[in-house]
Amino acid sequence: MAAKSRSSYNLSWLPVTTFAHLLVIAVTILVLVWLLQFREGLAFKSDNKQKIFNVHPLLMVIGFLLVLGEACMVYKSVPARRDTQKATHLVLHLIALLAGIVGIYAVFKFHHELGIPDMYTLHSWLGMSTICLFGLQWVLAFLSFTFPGGSSFTRARLTPWHVFFGMVIFFMAVLTAETGLVERFLFLGLRRTQEALIVNFTGLLILLFGIAVGLVVLLP
Repeated sequence: MAAKSRSSYNLSWLPVTTFAHLLVIAVTILVLVWLLQFREGLAFKSDNKQKIFNVHPLLMVIGFLLVLGEACMVYKSVPARRDTQKATHLVLHLIALLAGIVGIYAVFKFHHELGIPDMYTLHSWLGMSTICLFGLQWVLAFLSFTFPGGSSFTRARLTPWHVFFGMVIFFMAVLTAETGLVERFLFLGLRRTQEALIVNFTGLLILLFGIAVGLVVLLP
């Protein structure tokens, strides 16, 4: 019954995956244009503290969210042996985790240097919850599926839950990105400007990316 339901979509994962890859390119371009052209660039150390903050959306959107989505699609998008797909999946998730950690460090550094309190918005609560759950998921998956690894029976039982919680965390990352864009939009007092359009279109494309990734994972 479940297999019949899954096949009723009558849709191949290939065009959806291609669409998701195109969205990755589009979102990356929009974020770079926004931060480099409208927000004065990037820096880990600068008298212009906004440059330090800009590292946060760069790494959290491109380095964390987009790479995380690509990792979720690896088993469909990488035409290779299962072991190669598994290794790629693991490495991409590790890259996303490291980018997320550095991205969060950047915003804490920005807050510290300007005397701004931390962790007082819904966006910050969601973000910290997401990165902590993601780190826990990565460690547990590494121990269960890679080293030392469980028995084939144990891995088979864990796989559905690994996929489920992986997608929960991915959609938490999407929600965090959306709330972050809204928060930044309001803090900057944007209205009907070109920068406002870039921020809004970035949010819309991130939403489409989340839907596309979810569909790719769901399709047989």
